Amino acid sequence: MRRFDTPYIADWFAISLRWIVLISLVAALGLGQALTLTTVFPLALMILWNLAMTSITSLNYRVTNHRIVNVMADFLTGAIFFWVQGGLDGVAWWVGLYTILTAAIYYEFWGAALSAAAYVVLFYLNLFILGTSTQPIALIKSLVLLLVGVLFGFLGRQVIVRMRRMRLNWLDAEEKKRNIQTDRLRAIYELTSTLAATLSYKRVLNSALDMAFTALTPDPEEAAKDRLVGAVLLFKGGLLQTESARRFTNADLRVTFHGSEGILKHVFDEGEPILSRDIGYDPELGRVVALRSCTIAYCFPLRSGFNVYGAMLFAHPDANYFTPDRKDLLDIIGRQAVIAIQNARLYQDLVEEKERMVEVHEEARKKLARDLHDGPTQSVAAMAMRINLVRRMVQKDTKAAGEELVRLEELAHRTTKEIRHMLFTLRPLILESQGLKAALQAMADKMRETFSQEVAIELDERVVSQMEMGKQGVVFYIVEEAVNNARKHANAPVIWVRLRSVESSVALLEIIDNGAGFDVAAVNSSYDNRGSLGMVNLRERTELINGLLNIKSAPGQGTTVQVYIPFSEEAADRLRGGLVK
Repeated sequence: MRRFDTPYIADWFAISLRWIVLISLVAALGLGQALTLTTVFPLALMILWNLAMTSITSLNYRVTNHRIVNVMADFLTGAIFFWVQGGLDGVAWWVGLYTILTAAIYYEFWGAALSAAAYVVLFYLNLFILGTSTQPIALIKSLVLLLVGVLFGFLGRQVIVRMRRMRLNWLDAEEKKRNIQTDRLRAIYELTSTLAATLSYKRVLNSALDMAFTALTPDPEEAAKDRLVGAVLLFKGGLLQTESARRFTNADLRVTFHGSEGILKHVFDEGEPILSRDIGYDPELGRVVALRSCTIAYCFPLRSGFNVYGAMLFAHPDANYFTPDRKDLLDIIGRQAVIAIQNARLYQDLVEEKERMVEVHEEARKKLARDLHDGPTQSVAAMAMRINLVRRMVQKDTKAAGEELVRLEELAHRTTKEIRHMLFTLRPLILESQGLKAALQAMADKMRETFSQEVAIELDERVVSQMEMGKQGVVFYIVEEAVNNARKHANAPVIWVRLRSVESSVALLEIIDNGAGFDVAAVNSSYDNRGSLGMVNLRERTELINGLLNIKSAPGQGTTVQVYIPFSEEAADRLRGGLVK
């Protein structure tokens, strides 16, 4: 016994015809009052045999030599039934039809004709052995059965040809479905491979659209005729722009959307795909010429967590185009596209971060060069000139030379302090050994010794204890940058540095001076043209600790630099949402 992947229609057809004949036999026996125990036994065998064939066929099994076994079993049970129900004189003498139909299904004309001939032989055996009928009656009934056999033989051939054609069509359809599924799986695999291998936005979006079109319509001939419209819309500067599209006009590619009405608003608000049947009347998408001929659209968001990148849109003139399978396929492509967009953005962020780090290092080198030039270099040059002056004065005026040596000594001490202060700010070892408070106090002391600048430090120890060493280092450099800016530009007698808790899991760092102040808006508007990166450094270092930077200042009213520092993800979210006061 063998199992097949698909059922045979011929088997089901033969089983159905057997049931019809069996019902007819039962009816004939009942009407002829011949339904006795003797006739019921072979009839029960025929019914049990057909039940067994029904069960086997329903499981797609076939016995060895299936057709021969079926025909022989039908003939044997039919012959027994013919004999016990009265032979030619019985009410069901036509039981040969039971075998003729099966033979016609399996062997077409010759099967039906030979089955009919076998029953004719059975008729004459019954006539000669039992003699219960006359020869003319046997001849007439034999001719009738032979004609029935020939008729059903021709009909069986037609039916089998039709069934074979139906089966071939069904197999072709199933093969086509399998090929479509295979092509779609291949398209998804290629999409995944392509998207994983590229870090270019444009290539990611083009690949996603191409793969979607290929997967939705795998047949190249159908794809050429298909009127599917697709586009990827991404947020840029608060507006949705068409980054990549298929079958959009040039004018359509320039259209921008706010995403605040219609389908787009629903997609972004709900975060779920939407199937729309009035795309042509959408308040925003209705402006796209390519969509006006479409009757249905499927749109889903490109989002990951709280990050919304945009949406993918597909539309078609056929109202029944987006079947559940096609929607599932588009969802898969959309999710893969989101992952690829994330990767591309992460890569872009890394590139930008690398460029920024290069700029920061370059600026640090320039700052060090400026500080060396403006401080120790000038002092050393001045000392060289004064040493030359003293050498000349020693021979003429010894007292004046001694006074000049005293001033030269003071300059040397001051230069040494400046160099030590620069080394301290480059790598404050005390920060690693004693913590933030000691490092800031040491910075204040060096400011006082080196530049005569008073810096007052007020730190809440409980807040400092919540900071890991990396965050303390960032806070130190924020303070150092802000204090240096105030020392150079504010001319303030005192600079205050305060760190305190403002609410649960959020601390506030303030650097305050009562100096000259400045117009924050004016400086920000022209900051790209300035040679300094002080405010940029403050902002970028604040971002390293997920903080929030706020600068308050006005001419003549001093400056306050505020840095809100979160100690948890929830606190960082509150900062970004503007919920911290």
